[in-house]
Amino acid sequence: MDNKNNPVIIGAAQFTQRKNIPQPLDSLSLMVKTGQMAIEDTKAKNIVDFIDAIYMVNISSWSYEDAPGELGKRLNITPKEKIYLPDGGQSPQMLVNKAAKKITNEEHRCVLITGGEAAYSIRKTFKNVPPEYWPKKEDPKYINGERWALAQDVINYQLFFPTTAYAIFETALRASSGRNIEEHKKYMGKLFEHFSKIASKNPYSWTQKPFTAEEITTPSPENRLVVHPYTKRMCANNLVDQAGTILIASEKVAESLNIDKKKWIYIMGGATFKNIDEIYRRPHLDDSPAAREGNRLALEQAGLKLSDIDKFDLYSCFPSIVEIFMKELGITDDDPRDLTLTGGLPFFGTPLSNYSLHAIINTVNSIRENPSLKVMVIANGGYNTKQSIGIYGTKRPKIPWGARDDSKIQDSILKEILPEPIEKANGKFIVNGYSIIYERSGELKRGVAIGTLENGRRSIAFVTKPELLLALDTQEIVGKSCIVQYDPRIERNIIISIE
Repeated sequence: MDNKNNPVIIGAAQFTQRKNIPQPLDSLSLMVKTGQMAIEDTKAKNIVDFIDAIYMVNISSWSYEDAPGELGKRLNITPKEKIYLPDGGQSPQMLVNKAAKKITNEEHRCVLITGGEAAYSIRKTFKNVPPEYWPKKEDPKYINGERWALAQDVINYQLFFPTTAYAIFETALRASSGRNIEEHKKYMGKLFEHFSKIASKNPYSWTQKPFTAEEITTPSPENRLVVHPYTKRMCANNLVDQAGTILIASEKVAESLNIDKKKWIYIMGGATFKNIDEIYRRPHLDDSPAAREGNRLALEQAGLKLSDIDKFDLYSCFPSIVEIFMKELGITDDDPRDLTLTGGLPFFGTPLSNYSLHAIINTVNSIRENPSLKVMVIANGGYNTKQSIGIYGTKRPKIPWGARDDSKIQDSILKEILPEPIEKANGKFIVNGYSIIYERSGELKRGVAIGTLENGRRSIAFVTKPELLLALDTQEIVGKSCIVQYDPRIERNIIISIE
């Protein structure tokens, strides 16, 4: 295969729309702006004539009938392929990997990848208007993707809230680490304090004030408890106006357009895998086979070892996902390398599914400034469900894109699925992970736990008794034996005592 088909990023741009501007841009207009900026970044006069595909990350804050098509018209691009996906934080890196394969196989000359949200401005504009009365257009057409179907147990026990699911992972991680509640609280605070400092120096961050570990973990009127053990500053901030765009072409196209080689950033390796969908059917709540296998294959493709990576951007919607990635990659707590280039989702901001495109753009800018850098980006979607990994640098991949079949590895991950959980549980229940949902006032509202019954089958249960909620809030319950009963009045399992 002609090595001139190796994919390179040749243009990149991002934009953060600040609060209180008189006429804020909508989501699509933000993408138009960054699209124009990315095109200008290439310094190639006729680059638009070479862009033959538009890949767009899902827009959650607004809807358009054909967002990629509308973007193409406004940028004077006529794509032969358009992709618009349902929501999922893995999407930006997954689309980069997809574009890399297509370009290597000469199916495209240049691919524009973009995403953007104006969630803050839209929420402010329609603050007192229920969402069902917002003047949205028809539901968007999903191209190359379908919406996720939620299992009934996810709905019954409200596990569709990401805060709850990731907090359950956090308590499982805390127990397996051997740290007690207070020790783990300090650990999470220290981890995100570093993210906050990086965000404070990033001109594109939504929040540019650095927070100490104590300010991150201590509840206050500005930092309320959301779920155990998370405060607001430990959670992704979705109310932002941010957009980004990159352009990927082959070396051959980049050369024909006379694009300065100092601007070329190679996609040296990558992989995309998914874990078992239902979190309660995974053998473990504190790991990610998808990240483990993806890391191994991406490094192999790049011809690198983990020690060769200079910086990371690990998806950071909540502390637990960072900890899971560290565990799977083998990054120790005292590793001096940065785990984020942007500052992370709580502090840089979370333009819904598009966060990791900003991580990639920050990566491009960092490598252009220091060509010796090698950076790994891990994007995450769902509930630690889908992970896409990319490795970036100034060297060609050791193994060309498109030359690998990952289907057997993916099948091996999914075949470990546990049986369906017991719907009507009665008896002893060993807690594998749990969380508590708080009222906005900080009062304990409801707990939910995933556990294993005496017969080895998993089940899910609510915790509603005030004295038990207090125990969950102040004691380590993972590994403890409880008594669970099915309550026919509410058609849910309830933990009635902790042994």
